Amino acid sequence: MTPSPAKEYRVPPGERSRWQAAIKKAGENLRYDLPASLVVFLVAVPLSLGIALASGAPIVAGLIAAVVGGVVAGALGGSPMQVSGPAAGLTVIMAETINHFGWATTCAITLCAGALQVVLGLSRIARAALAISPAIVHGMLAGIGITIVLAQLHIVLGGSAQSSPIANIKDLPGQIVDHHGPATLIGLITIAILLLWPKLPAVVRKVPGPLVAVLAVTLLAMATGITLDRVEVSANLLDITFVPVFPDQDWVGFGMAVLTIGLVASVESLLSAIAVDKMHTGKRANLDRELIGQGVANMASGSLGGLPVTGVIVRSSTNVQSGARTRASAILHGLWIFLFVAVLAGVLHNIPLAALAGLLVHVGAKLVDIGHIKEVVRHGDLAIYLITLVGVIAIDLLTGVLIGIGAAAVLILRRLLWSGIHAERDGDQWRVVIEGALASLSIPRLTRVLGGIPAGATVTLELVVDYLDHAAFDKLSAWQHAHERTGGTVIVDEIGHPWFERGKAGEPIVRKSDAQRVLPRWFAPWSEWQQAHEPDGPDGPGDGLALPAPRSGQPPIHLGMIEFQRRTSHLVKPTLSRLADSQAPQALFITCGDARIVPNIITTSGPGDLFTVRNIGNLVPEHAAVEDASIGAAVEFAVGVLKVRQVVVCGHSSCGAMKALLSGVPDDSPALRSWLRHAEPSLERARTHPPVGIDGTPPESEADRLALHNVLQQLDRLRGYPAVERAEALGELELVGTYFDVGAAEVHLYDPATGEFRAAGTTIDPLGRAVAG
Repeated sequence: MTPSPAKEYRVPPGERSRWQAAIKKAGENLRYDLPASLVVFLVAVPLSLGIALASGAPIVAGLIAAVVGGVVAGALGGSPMQVSGPAAGLTVIMAETINHFGWATTCAITLCAGALQVVLGLSRIARAALAISPAIVHGMLAGIGITIVLAQLHIVLGGSAQSSPIANIKDLPGQIVDHHGPATLIGLITIAILLLWPKLPAVVRKVPGPLVAVLAVTLLAMATGITLDRVEVSANLLDITFVPVFPDQDWVGFGMAVLTIGLVASVESLLSAIAVDKMHTGKRANLDRELIGQGVANMASGSLGGLPVTGVIVRSSTNVQSGARTRASAILHGLWIFLFVAVLAGVLHNIPLAALAGLLVHVGAKLVDIGHIKEVVRHGDLAIYLITLVGVIAIDLLTGVLIGIGAAAVLILRRLLWSGIHAERDGDQWRVVIEGALASLSIPRLTRVLGGIPAGATVTLELVVDYLDHAAFDKLSAWQHAHERTGGTVIVDEIGHPWFERGKAGEPIVRKSDAQRVLPRWFAPWSEWQQAHEPDGPDGPGDGLALPAPRSGQPPIHLGMIEFQRRTSHLVKPTLSRLADSQAPQALFITCGDARIVPNIITTSGPGDLFTVRNIGNLVPEHAAVEDASIGAAVEFAVGVLKVRQVVVCGHSSCGAMKALLSGVPDDSPALRSWLRHAEPSLERARTHPPVGIDGTPPESEADRLALHNVLQQLDRLRGYPAVERAEALGELELVGTYFDVGAAEVHLYDPATGEFRAAGTTIDPLGRAVAG
């Protein structure tokens, strides 16, 4: 048989185009990732050496961790922009671990800590890091920074770091006054260069400051020939024959070290990833995957004799600021460090230890960020920040963070259970105001306030509470009964969920489904919020609750003003204060005087947004009309002086003016008849033009159909005003037709392209803002 010719495989056109697009995109990203990786590499080398020095580990351990962190964590992690390596936050813990177990067993601890991180990542609990307060994070970083500074200052000053931050603080005064040699000069020059570098021109700052500082003082030391302690490395850094060693005893201590390093490395990496996400607009971090990637990297680093790896905010922020696009930048930075070790390891012998110590002093000081402290103060979390900071310095990092979390939990509990309770005289009556969550912890204060109310007084119990527990409910109910037995009166004025609505009967309302649905007072008609509860009366028992009775027959409008003064004034005062001397509204809103139309509600706007004109039928007289120039004056002022961007004419359903046009104005209303003459062209338009639809269907009511034509007629009238005509021609003004269906509570906007009104969800709102459909 003749063998059949081999079939040629052809890549489908669609698949080929996808591959071509992917390759093109990768090439475009590499233009940004390659230079960014070089910048991060230059920052990482001196930092890795300094962290190894501060940890008491072999110098090469920092470089191994940098290579593994870049390549392994960069490739497997879930935060594309994060760069990993040896972390300053673990220096104290690592120093203690190395001192207790020795370097070989410490590597085994790092390996096991990595395995723990992988398990944690697979269990999908990494998102719990999102619940940690920023005050704890900033306090932890500041504590780490101060710890590093305290230790490395001793080396800069020619001494040796002590075993703990407290010991470093005690010995620092003596170290400062002691004799200083060349090491101090080198360390101070390093710090000075790092402080000066950000103030130099941007062109110069393209070279990383840490690299310049270490290189400059190294060349100075070589040129002057001064005697200094320098970096000690083996002749061949690539000759790695190290194997981690597990201990023969103290397995409990070993396990605790694994747990501590694993948890601290995880927390630091996750918090760093969250912080990095805030620096760029690209893909968000997958925290579970990030934890797995960090764990695999730590297993590899421990196996090769490296320090523990974490996500590092210094390198990561440098990566983002240098324009990196993908994880390729982090991976490449690790490869550059490997090439550096392979080719230029010999130059490490010349670096003074004081230079690395000076670099770490600068890095540690930057972790105490004044901007973070201001942010914490603004949110009222300074106590949490300080507690975490002191805990990290006085005890250790993990314990300090746990203490900070505990303090945050206590503060949150206090805020949740806080209640503002005070009594105030209200004329010849009393008012007891209770705000927040009223729980049993507040009963002593509640008892003291209620005890100050005179027997027989009329008391308004104003409750604005988020939660009312059993003990507090019983206390209020018992006090109400006791006060009324003395001849007093208790009026319950409750805002929000009616916890105490049936308090006199001893029946709490816990579930929202049991509560009567009452609209917010700023929206509901007076009749609804004032008569939500009826007192006992001759026609039968009510619920025994009512709002304060008006004094001397106060009308509803007066009560509404009192309500504004008491509950709303302080909320809107900051906004109105800014608007006190000027206004810059976005739109002129011309609508009917109908009481059911509330412009600021249907446009979701507030003070200063709308310049509103209201009249019967939302009419605009001809520009030449002189019998009523008020509308024309408002139009000219809004367009010519205030420079509004839109003029909105808003009609509505069931309009009394439109009905009067159709049925005729009564003879005893000459003023109304005179005014509605301005609407006669709208009536003629409705008779001669096809019906205008709402979403394709004209309204059933003839008055509503006329209202739609009336809106369009008033828009045409507006174009006859010279100020409007001129602004519209220049593209500075837009005319918008709007129709509000009162019964359906729906806003419709006129679409000139279709000649119909459409629901606001398919177009833009009266202020020109996009509204989702």
